[in-house]
Amino acid sequence: MRKEDKSTIIEQIAATVKEYGHFYLVDVTAMNAAATSALRRDCFKSDIKLMLVKNTLLHKALESLEEDFSPLYGSLKGTTAVMFSNTANVPAKLIKDKAKDGIPGLKAAYAEESFYIGADQLDALVSIKSKNEVIADIVALLQSPAKNVISALQSGGNTLHGVLKTLGERPE
Repeated sequence: MRKEDKSTIIEQIAATVKEYGHFYLVDVTAMNAAATSALRRDCFKSDIKLMLVKNTLLHKALESLEEDFSPLYGSLKGTTAVMFSNTANVPAKLIKDKAKDGIPGLKAAYAEESFYIGADQLDALVSIKSKNEVIADIVALLQSPAKNVISALQSGGNTLHGVLKTLGERPE
């Protein structure tokens, strides 16, 4: 491969890393053509971009970026596929669902601005909440006290005496 071609590929990989907020390094060494094709289909359905890369080119692409991705460099061995996603836990759920006998196997991941190294981190990655899930949890927590006050007002028959009585009976 010519040096110009390598430079172009490195730039494309770096641009893809910047485009997506999260990526997983996956070992697909033992996958046959049918399993790889099925994985590609599932990735497409889950809005995950799957890219098979040469480890040296991915290493150079990560080095070219402003962030320090050095914790991932030790995982760049063997056949590496990269799963890019805008939701942190979607690739982890797909890997967990598809992984029969550890294939495909998680090497490492960069999710929610943190590094996860090793296949043993898969459960931690599955349990990461997306930004929208965290916002929904916060909204639910904020709505809870307001709902209690509203129900207290409604149960008191909308009279001042009833409201005071209801609020006075409420356990602290």
